Amino acid sequence: MKFNIIIRIVVSALLMAAPLGAASAADMPLKAPAPPPAPVYSWTGFYIGATAGGAWGSFDPQTSVVFSPTGYFATTSTPAITAAGTQSIKPSAFTGGFEAGYNWQPSSIVLGIEGDIESFRLKGSSTSGPVLYPCCAPTSFIVSSSASTSWLATVRGRLGVANNNWLFFVTGGAAFTNLSGNFAFSDTFATAAESGSVSSTRAGWTAGGGVEAGLWGNWSIKAEYLFVDFGRISANSTNLTAFTPPIPFPTSLFTHSVDLRANIARLGLNYRF
Repeated sequence: MKFNIIIRIVVSALLMAAPLGAASAADMPLKAPAPPPAPVYSWTGFYIGATAGGAWGSFDPQTSVVFSPTGYFATTSTPAITAAGTQSIKPSAFTGGFEAGYNWQPSSIVLGIEGDIESFRLKGSSTSGPVLYPCCAPTSFIVSSSASTSWLATVRGRLGVANNNWLFFVTGGAAFTNLSGNFAFSDTFATAAESGSVSSTRAGWTAGGGVEAGLWGNWSIKAEYLFVDFGRISANSTNLTAFTPPIPFPTSLFTHSVDLRANIARLGLNYRF
């Protein structure tokens, strides 16, 4: 009998405590859910854009002539002409155009390919002389040259390291341009005159690097440096004439050549798809 009374008292106490415990639990503050992880910036995808900057080039035109017993020049004249015909032109110009490419980011490493075409109007001229003939002073000669190019296109691979929306990269590949040179020789000994020209669409190489930063939306901006080298083109000329009326001297063989190397610093604005 006493045992039944004890059981009833315990059960009654538990029933009275249950609502209090539920109320206490309801009064406890709820823990806020963890915020979602910040999105990771991805460089993967196609992009198009525009570039603008400056180019600083170096043309090194050369004019040389060989001695011939049946030619116009004395043995001491040809080395003097060759020395005077070794010249240098240092042009600079604005450069700007369009580019497109694709990036693939498997990890922090970014692989890509990029192509561009832009204005590349480097041009200049150089003149040596009057230079006294070693054999025949005070008569003299003049050697003149000019060189130019107007466009540049490149196709390059890119290898970079990404740190969220920052990309540090190196780049290199093929470069293409049109390269032209014009040359002239004249003297006061016998009113000699000669001219020549070279022109070619050239394939060369390029290498450089830069940094790119992702901006709002799908936009990014980059700063980039490129070095381009197109080698040398040359042509021969046998059109030397002298005296009045003009007498041709085809065995006085002239060789004209010019090369092109340039540095490019530019900014780019790209939109990624």
